Amino acid sequence: MSEKELKDIPRPLREQYEKAVAAIQRNNLDYAIAILGQVLQKEPAFYTGREALRAAQFKKTGGGRGFLKRMFGTASSSPLLARGQLELRTNTIEALHTAEQILNSDPHSLAAHRLLAEAALASDLPRTAVLSLEIVFRNAPDREVALKLGEALARAGHSERGEKILGELASTFPGDPDILRVLKNVSANRTMSEGGYDALEGGGGSYRDILKDKAEAVSLEQEKREVKTDDVASRLLAEYEGRLAKEPRNLRLLRSAAELHTQKKQFDQALAYYQRIIDTAGMAEPSLEQLITETTLRKFDHELEQLNPDEPDFAERSARLQAERQAYELERARTLVDKYPNDLQLHFDLGQLYFKAGKLEEAIQAFQKAQTNPHKRIPALNLLGQCFRRRGLNDLAARTFQNAVREKPVFDDEKKELLYELGSVLEKMGKAEEAIEQFKLIYEVDIGYRDVAAKVVAYYSGKS
Repeated sequence: MSEKELKDIPRPLREQYEKAVAAIQRNNLDYAIAILGQVLQKEPAFYTGREALRAAQFKKTGGGRGFLKRMFGTASSSPLLARGQLELRTNTIEALHTAEQILNSDPHSLAAHRLLAEAALASDLPRTAVLSLEIVFRNAPDREVALKLGEALARAGHSERGEKILGELASTFPGDPDILRVLKNVSANRTMSEGGYDALEGGGGSYRDILKDKAEAVSLEQEKREVKTDDVASRLLAEYEGRLAKEPRNLRLLRSAAELHTQKKQFDQALAYYQRIIDTAGMAEPSLEQLITETTLRKFDHELEQLNPDEPDFAERSARLQAERQAYELERARTLVDKYPNDLQLHFDLGQLYFKAGKLEEAIQAFQKAQTNPHKRIPALNLLGQCFRRRGLNDLAARTFQNAVREKPVFDDEKKELLYELGSVLEKMGKAEEAIEQFKLIYEVDIGYRDVAAKVVAYYSGKS
């Protein structure tokens, strides 16, 4: 079953969808959820409709919920979850509908999102699966979820992002055969797909097919480039804006237009497009919020670059802009953590900003929260240990670095830094013998790392 956009469903259902979107904007959420549920009953592959339903569900319930409730749901949802698990074996489309019933009253239920993702993958609806797996991954990241999300992203046509998640997972679980197998398959499929060779392999195409319609191929290639020349960006913007006049609710086009305006350093226009996405969807989500933050920071950086160093007030204006930038970045990070308290990546980002600003108490609290994210645990422990060291809590710092070293099996630059930090703290504690053992571990594999050679030589010189 292929996923469908608005143009792919019958006109009566398109009209129903438009009514539901209008109802979301008027905050008539029960009506919108009811209509969208009916549309998806008839067209379960209608991805745009499912996105709108999810937006309405979250908007209706507002804030977050406790961790245990998110993980296991409420007692009233248990019978539906049990029914959904049975339907997974017999009728995956019915399992989709059952999962949505739970999400209508409890859109934070990770159990329901896991059920929906399983049903969607079994029904060959990878984008639908990604929609729920993203939510699970943000709130309860683990190996199984990351593996499924990476594979689903690749199946949905987002191979590059899928590869990134799987690559990070492979670093966290080095040598895991299942992860390496999936990563290898995703990488190979991406190469085949991007080259057009998957059609050749299946006997449904030819090398002439790959090269036909040169104008379209050039346009697609221009869209894929990360950095576009100004004339290409202008041409694509004109094309997008023309299409948006006919498709004003096309979120992908709105996002692409925002990215192009950012590239052209037209930051206010980019931010206006991001706001249109929020207004159209009826809500924001963390990745979009992050784009707004990054775009605003790039605007500050651009304004700093435009200052003339020969002007007499250059230093004053530069210092003021840098202070405004730092204040915005920190306040924005606080706002996002308050808004999405269960997004552990946001806690890590906030901790880094506090650390950079010298606000060690606040940084400690943020890193203690962020360390429960398995993908950020080692970096969080590293910075947490450095916070303790800076505050003179050397015993806590040493214990934190030791925990990080034990959990880091690969001897890379990150482990060298952890060992160096541990050795430095042990030196301050007067534990010279334990300290030198950490420096010697680095010396054995990288004699040029910082000043470990001098430390090791000085140690042995003192013993002779």
